[in-house]
Formats: sequence, C-alpha cells, structure tokens
Amino acid sequence: MRGWRRRIRGGTAVATSERTDVRAAREAGRASVLIIGGGINGISTFRDLALQGVDTLLVEREDFASGASSASSHMIHGGIRYLENGEFRLVKESVQERNDLLKTAPHYVRPLETTIPIYSTFSGILTAPFRFLFHGSGKPRERGALLIKTGLTIYDTFSRDGGTVPRHRFHGRRKSLAALPHLNPRVKYTATYYDASAHDPERLALDVLRDGEKAGGRALNHVEAIGLDSDGVLLRDRESGEQFRIIADVVVNASGPWTDLTNAALGTDTAFMGGTKGSHIVLDHPELMAATGGREIFFEHSDGRIVLIYPLKGKVLVGTTDIEADPREPAVCTEEEIDYFFDLIGHVFPTIPVDRSQIVYRFSGIRPLPHHDDTAPGFVSRDYRIERRRDAGLPPVLSLVGGKWTTFRALGESLADRVLAELGRPRVTRTKGVRIGGGNGYPRTPRRTVEWLRQNVGDTARGRVLFVRYGTRAANVAAYLADGHDEPLLGDQLSTRELLWMIEKEHARRVSDVLFRRTNLVFTGDADAATVRTVAEAMAAVLGWDAEKTDVEVEETIRSLREQHGVDLDAGAAVADR
Repeated sequence: MRGWRRRIRGGTAVATSERTDVRAAREAGRASVLIIGGGINGISTFRDLALQGVDTLLVEREDFASGASSASSHMIHGGIRYLENGEFRLVKESVQERNDLLKTAPHYVRPLETTIPIYSTFSGILTAPFRFLFHGSGKPRERGALLIKTGLTIYDTFSRDGGTVPRHRFHGRRKSLAALPHLNPRVKYTATYYDASAHDPERLALDVLRDGEKAGGRALNHVEAIGLDSDGVLLRDRESGEQFRIIADVVVNASGPWTDLTNAALGTDTAFMGGTKGSHIVLDHPELMAATGGREIFFEHSDGRIVLIYPLKGKVLVGTTDIEADPREPAVCTEEEIDYFFDLIGHVFPTIPVDRSQIVYRFSGIRPLPHHDDTAPGFVSRDYRIERRRDAGLPPVLSLVGGKWTTFRALGESLADRVLAELGRPRVTRTKGVRIGGGNGYPRTPRRTVEWLRQNVGDTARGRVLFVRYGTRAANVAAYLADGHDEPLLGDQLSTRELLWMIEKEHARRVSDVLFRRTNLVFTGDADAATVRTVAEAMAAVLGWDAEKTDVEVEETIRSLREQHGVDLDAGAAVADR
C-alpha cells in the first residue's frame, strides 16, 4: 500500500509515506487527459473518457466529492423554477437525466413526492414575464396557483418517459389540509408533483468514480495542481509533500467554484465564476418530520428564494440560501441563515416550534455558477459551458463553467466529446442508460430485496447497512469482509475490514473521508468524540500513523465539525478515550 521516501522539513530528513497509486502516476509521468477536480462533474467526465479507452488521470486536492458536490440539497430534480428563466433546454435535459438516474442508480436515487403550498390564485402573473425578460430585476412576488399550474403543465411535458414519475395534481384548501394538517391554514391550494432525491450523493459520486477506475482510469485524491509549463502539469501530493509532473495532451479544469483559482495556479487569469453560497440544516425533529407526510415541501419564501423541507435519513433537511460567496473563504452556515430557516419553517408549519438544540448538523457550499454581474443569484443560469484556452507550447486547457448534480452524466458526456475532439478520437460508447455500480441488478420490490439480502449479505441489521451504503456492490464488500478477520468497530455501522475496504478500494485517507463521505454518521448526528477517536486509531493501524499524527487527525476532524458544521464535540473525551 505504501512506499517510503524522504523529504526535507526544516533541514531535517523526515520519513514520509508515498501511496502506491501516487508513485505509479509519478513514475508513469504522463496521461492523455489530466482532469483537475474530483467533484461529480469531474468524476463523470473521468468515467466517460475511461469508457472510451482514453488514458485519463483525475486529481483532487481534497477528497472526492468533498466540495460543492457534498453540499447539495440531496435532490435530483428537473428544476421547475428554471422555466421562469427561460432555460427550457436545461429543464428538459434535467428531467431526462433525472428519469435516467431513477433507472441507472436506483440504489441512491429515488422518486420524491413534492408539494408546493400556494397562498394565492393570481399572484406573480404580471411580474413573472418581467423577471423572465430581465432575469431577476423585478421585485420578488409569491407565485400564485395559475402561474404554478402553467409551470407544472409544461414540466409534465418534459417528464413523459414511460411513466417514470406520475403527473402533477392540484388540491384545494380542504384536501390540502386533510393530507397535511400542520400546513399554514392560510393555504388555498397545494400542487404536488414528483422529482427525485439522492440519499447519499457522495457515495453515488464514489460509485461513478469506481466505474471509471474499473474501465482503466486512474484517480488520486489529496493531490493538487500547482503549475503548468512546457514540462507538464506540476502536482503536489498533499500527504507526502512530494511534487511531480504529468505530461498531458489535454488538461480539463473541473474545479467547480474554484475554477478561476485553478487557472491562476496554471498561469492564466480568468473570471469565469461567480458562485453563491447555499446552506442547509439537519434537524432531529420527529414532529416536523411527521408534518411533511414523507414529502418534500417546496416553496418560494417572501424574498423570492426557493426553499425546501423534507425528511431524509430519519431527520429533516431544511435549505437553502443563495448568497454571494468568495471561493477563497470557507463556506459556513451562519446564525443568520439558521434564523432564516426557522422563519420559513414557521411560515409553512406555524404550529410546530423549532430551536437550535434540534440541529444535529449544518453544512454549506458554493455553487459553481458563472460570473453574473448584477443578475439576482436565483436567476443565474444553472446551465454549463466549456471555455478553451491554449498557449504556445502548452496543452489545451478546457475549463468547465457551471453545472449541477442532476445533469452530471450529460455534462460529462459533453465535456468528454470536447476532449475527444481535441485528441482526434471517436466516441466508442455512450453512458446514457448504463447502470452505475451498485445499481446493477438492484432489486425493485421488498420481496426481492429480502431475497437478495439473504443470498448475498444476510438479512440482518449489518447486511442492510451494507445494502443501503453500496447497493448490489454490497455483495463484493461482504465477500471481502468474510475473507479475513473482521470485527465490529462502530456496532452495525462499521467494521474493521469495511474500513480497510474504504481505504484500499475507495481512497479513504483521512478520518473525515470516512465520517463525512463514506458513511452518514456526521450527517445524522451519530458521531461523537469517541467515534472520531475509534476511527482514527483504526486507520492509524492500517496507514502507519504514529500517535502524533493520530491526534492531529482527531483534532482536525473535531475542529471541522465545530467550525464548519456547528457540531461541538467534547475534544477532551476523544483524548480520554485513548
């Protein structure tokens, strides 16, 4: 797993670990395509190119799907509100991709019943055309029933795909309150339609990544691009500190909101990006969860922002904001944003009290939106484009501007087509309709699920954890667990050999990689200081960390939880548990 090299720190030679995959990339010294950025769009492009037989290397400075891709609303949606922006192409593509993901990734993407509470009949009819033409210059006005009905009718025309999701339906006040009795009694109508949710977007990204690796692609996390010249792209392994170069025929910058910063590191100043911050909170609130009736409640607040409340993983997710943000600064959900969320909950469910003690997790990220001058954030296009530049003696650099979770497959295909054109190579296969990882052979009914569990992982609490986490890939994981000594690490949630699987097969290198993205433990509020220490010590035994490195991992994870996610763990307990 590791090779040992030496580097100089303060005049002293220090032994440091170099990963096998990093050493292999360094020794190879080249790739046909180098992708910088391991969010979902970079990963999707990586998979597509690998499937074409292109020698592709993906590098990510942090962990895969740890930036904007980890801060989503956990939705796979067509974007009904983009109709008001006139983005009909994007809405159509988004709905088609949503429908495709319901079939190709059923282990992570599921239909989501969505209800819009409506408080007027005609509101917004006059302002909507103005906002359509002038992209948000008009004063926000609540959308009324007629406008929403028109939008959903158009939306249904895009959604037709062999009955993938039902058509929308409208109800008056009486039926609306009968179905959702805790709704604001001022409601006049509700409109209900279907989109989809992704209960584990980070794991979906990892599944796409593993498909790309299986096709021959190479991927490195915790490796950053720091320069570009005639000798290649200069990379730095953030674990060992080693620097090395990769010669590539094409460079793809898929850094999301950090695209301009990556271009600057590569020697070119650009101003493509103008991202906005979106924050969310996760509540442990059974009464609020019951009030949603298992649906997403989706509506426009008085300031014109689209907001949502919906049950997820036994908790309630509430979001989101749309605030100008600087990608050089960490995105954090502020106290003011929490007040905003509580206000909107009270607007929809006025009889249900909420308070900060019920928040188990908060998170925030920067959307990779294009530079937008004076356009209101909510009206900035969620579509994507590709910018090309090439300097003499250097490979072409393709910068991805924009993009969203739902369209990752189509975006990856479009970007891969541009790369193939640069290489002068034909496309040999398509990804549309191709099952993703653990979606292959996924059982579609409760009876078949039980049969699958009994035959592959066991119909036990532990077997179900593996099934939810990996889909049908759980069979491979279970076989791996059985092929050596395995014992519980965190009850049914994690064992010693599953942690080894995450390290060996899924590139987990940090405690945060495991707790934030390969499990749900921090999202659901189920990680305490002892959990952090337990995972750190188990990883230390595999990765060769000494006591000092292990303590640093514990401290950094606890600090990240406190400063970035509002989770204040008892650091003293983590030390005491040693």
